[in-house]
Amino acid sequence: MTDHFISRQEAESDLLSCATFLGESIETADGHAESMLAVVPRYLAKGNVDLAAELANTVDDPFSRDKLLIAVSIKCAEIDDDEYALQLIDALDDHGLQAEGWERLGALKAAMGQFDAARKIAGEMEHPDYVLSAIAIRQFADDDPDGAKSTIREIEFPAARVSAFIHTAHARIALGETEGIEDLLEPAIADAAEIEHDEEKIRAVIEIGTLFSDAGQNGRAIETFDKAREYSEELDNIHRDAFFAAVSVGFLRAGSQDLADRTLDLVTDKTQIASCLLGHARLYWSNDAKDDAMESLEEAYAMLRSQRENETRSSKDRFRLFGSIATQYVLFGKGERAIEIAEQIEDDNESMTALAQVAALLADSGSDELARRAVNAIPEDANRTFALIGMSDAKAGTEQKEAAVELLDEAMHLAETVPQLSSRASAYNEIAARFAKLEDDARLETAIHGSFESIAALRDDSIKAASLAELSAIADELEVAPGENEIAYLRKFVADVSKN
Repeated sequence: MTDHFISRQEAESDLLSCATFLGESIETADGHAESMLAVVPRYLAKGNVDLAAELANTVDDPFSRDKLLIAVSIKCAEIDDDEYALQLIDALDDHGLQAEGWERLGALKAAMGQFDAARKIAGEMEHPDYVLSAIAIRQFADDDPDGAKSTIREIEFPAARVSAFIHTAHARIALGETEGIEDLLEPAIADAAEIEHDEEKIRAVIEIGTLFSDAGQNGRAIETFDKAREYSEELDNIHRDAFFAAVSVGFLRAGSQDLADRTLDLVTDKTQIASCLLGHARLYWSNDAKDDAMESLEEAYAMLRSQRENETRSSKDRFRLFGSIATQYVLFGKGERAIEIAEQIEDDNESMTALAQVAALLADSGSDELARRAVNAIPEDANRTFALIGMSDAKAGTEQKEAAVELLDEAMHLAETVPQLSSRASAYNEIAARFAKLEDDARLETAIHGSFESIAALRDDSIKAASLAELSAIADELEVAPGENEIAYLRKFVADVSKN
């Protein structure tokens, strides 16, 4: 058996230690990597960066190892161990990931207000623009606009300059501080025009237009969306229709029905037309134009239904949009229609996902009978179990504790029949977390027992390790240690891998 960072004694008394011990014992590279991807973030959450780094370094796959080491480095920077953080990034094999690591470190230091550290990192980078952008964002937040603008002048990459202005404008508008917002958005438009990548340029201009609208400057918003439409007309790829759809929604948000309709007429892909009409429906509803909202939603659904297979660019996007339309019907008070649409989605997974979302929304609105219909329409036990958990969350959110507990009881009973052991364990873990929040110790103990039984039956040690790591997060949040029954399971898990 290979050397372990975790001793057998530790593994037999602690959930995360046991998960790690199992992962360390796995001989296949993929299985070992999967287990480390599960346990290393848990050690970071606990602040144990040294062990997290050691475990990350045991991963053979360079990409997975580097991603884990970046996560360790970020945690080190958060606790101001910058020297170790920089050493970890320096040690990365992949140059692209190394650049990503430098950028994330610099941005974090900037967000923490540690400008000297951020600039030191930027000085080591070939392309420091987004670190400088992060510094400017923090300077704006610190009410130092002159300093922020000075920093922005150092940025060569126009998209990074735009990012600083947009991020700051978002924050200001969220706080209701719209006065002088044009001082951020006007230079953002000018810089966006310099972005070489067409799609990135259009996305930025659409976002700026939306910010103008959110700030109540609809005239300037319309001018900005018109610029985005001009840029979109110059595209000759599959993204063209999606941008036209977004611009159409933007025009309507800014109050121009005519421009919204004329831009919608430019869209040729039926999925994007339906997406645009869905956006229109939401805006109509928020403006209390309920009849227009329902008409637009019906039109979106009809458009999507009419799309033939040979017209569809992405079946995944189409099926997912059906789900979004179904949930919108719930929000418009049409629960039966929502269930009908969700059931008719041709992709089974997307259909079950949509039904679960519909059920949760119906439960939240008090339409319990319809919510039950939606759940009962889900054919697979695992998906139905998680749908019941979602309904319980909705009830708990409206202070209906008794109803929430009843739904969790039903979910726990149904979890027993889930054939996929990993899904069963995950369901028990989620149920346990809910019972803990509801302060129901007896049911919490039952759920944890179900999780351990499911984990014990797993044959794949990497999935077993990941499930134990997931359960350890719940235990840490509750600040509880394993009891005698749990210790017995841990000892069995350790004994099983120690035989190999």
